[in-house]
Amino acid sequence: MSVDLAMEVRNRAGNYFREGYNCAESIFLAFREVLAPDLNRDLVRLFTGFGGGLGYAGCICGALTGSAAVLGLLAGRTDCQQDRLRAYNLAKEFHDRFEGNFGATCCRLLNPHPFDSPEHLRNCLKITGNTARLLMEFLLEKGLYGTRG
Repeated sequence: MSVDLAMEVRNRAGNYFREGYNCAESIFLAFREVLAPDLNRDLVRLFTGFGGGLGYAGCICGALTGSAAVLGLLAGRTDCQQDRLRAYNLAKEFHDRFEGNFGATCCRLLNPHPFDSPEHLRNCLKITGNTARLLMEFLLEKGLYGTRG
């Protein structure tokens, strides 16, 4: 079942990317559907600026920042008096897993093609889908799937 779920979310994220959403938006929308369908879909606007490595800056990959936000949804705190260590540790561990899988976390290193060129978009589609798969596998491994709320 976990392989099927990981592939399902990979396909959902890829489909959103194909529709024209950026990498971070695609991660959010795919995981919103499977983790928190009650969340307002318009929250996707929070993820728009993460695309292109923070608005074409080419820095940290939007699929990775979107994934960190999903982890925050599941393990983040709601009060500043709560411990943040669990969320920090999960984000760091997923960051390291992403880097180990893709060889970098920086958008311009992951995808050296000119922004929005056909080559760039094909590469981002692969990164976005595979990041979604990697994140779902991580959530399942950590026992985080189905824990929101």
